[in-house]
Amino acid sequence: MTTKLVVMGQGYVGLPLSVAAAEHGYHVVGYDTDETRVRRLAAGESYVGDVRADRLGAVLDQGTYRPSIDPDDLDGFDVAVITVPTPLLEGVPDLSFVEAAGEALASRLTPGSTVILESTSYPGTTEEVLAPILQKGSGLSPGLDFHLGYSPERIDPGNPEWTFETTPKVVSGVDAESLREVAAFYATIVRETVLAPSTRVAELAKVLENTFRHVNIALVNELATHAAGIGVNVWEALDIASTKPFGFMRFTPGPGVGGHCLPVDPLYLSWRVERTLSKRFRLVELAHELNSQMPEYVVSRLTRGLDRRRQTVTGSRILMLGLAYKANTGDVRESPALPIARMLVEAGASVRVADPHVTESVGIPGLTRVELTEEELREAHAVLITTDHDAVDYAAVASAARYVFDCRRRVPPGENIESL
Repeated sequence: MTTKLVVMGQGYVGLPLSVAAAEHGYHVVGYDTDETRVRRLAAGESYVGDVRADRLGAVLDQGTYRPSIDPDDLDGFDVAVITVPTPLLEGVPDLSFVEAAGEALASRLTPGSTVILESTSYPGTTEEVLAPILQKGSGLSPGLDFHLGYSPERIDPGNPEWTFETTPKVVSGVDAESLREVAAFYATIVRETVLAPSTRVAELAKVLENTFRHVNIALVNELATHAAGIGVNVWEALDIASTKPFGFMRFTPGPGVGGHCLPVDPLYLSWRVERTLSKRFRLVELAHELNSQMPEYVVSRLTRGLDRRRQTVTGSRILMLGLAYKANTGDVRESPALPIARMLVEAGASVRVADPHVTESVGIPGLTRVELTEEELREAHAVLITTDHDAVDYAAVASAARYVFDCRRRVPPGENIESL
């Protein structure tokens, strides 16, 4: 008998899970409330870089994967995984998507079925938010009548080595039997599962992973804003420090942080700490402040660089390389390139942007999308590298451009090159 899997949400987390499960023999319903997204999937069009069109087409042809916007298609599921967004709303965690997914599943819960939350949230979400919704809507008790667990997503878009299947999968349950069922499900899809002692530990581990990155990126970002002033090249210092084989992990400066995780997840943790303990998580708050200031710092550095070349930002032609928050992806969620573009447009610059991976509109009036050509490089008063896609010929950029401000240290050194 084929196991029916429902995946709630078909974004950067849900779609890779859906396709991988369909490839491993599950009958998968990929549910999403976005009709356009579902229509594109049904036509075999993937909007997630980690899911190639041929993989999507294969599971569609086999009938093991079916995208749907119809709630009735949720009926009769054996396993349901919730992979919906968990944004911030005016600085407060917004769990409305998790709640809506739980309500949609609750009336379709049957004894012995399994529900797993993958969406990132604060410790306690599975037991305090999702469990009561499922119990109220179904009349069934988690841990007694159905299995409930949490397994944080560890998707790293564009990473060819650590994919959904190869990255160790943390699993947890509200009781021992739930843990066994959750672990057994993922063990059929991924290479390795890591058992957490509780859902709260798994939830905290997830936000800890992202907070660790957030804080360390903030450290090198702040260092980058000060190093030049004290006569030191921060990149050279990082190169030297990275030769230490223990006690140091390399993080690099950039124009800010993006994606769903870093700008959002650590604030879930600080919100939970303040709400529960009435204490502030000061390091998280400071890291958020520092990383949020980087787009403005980039614009100020670019402005000074133009000034030294007797060119004002107002009226200048600026070519931005990259809109995505991460190299080799088309993901623009919370990308620092977006506020940088807005600030430059508002300052009166003619801003043009080339990004081979981003196809969607980003809704910035005055921003012109272009192909990266030698003419575009030569005509620009400044080339600003905000995303370091591998498809770009950086030697050609350095050769053709009058002035390059490189936020990612991808361009070879030269008289016309300035690094963050």
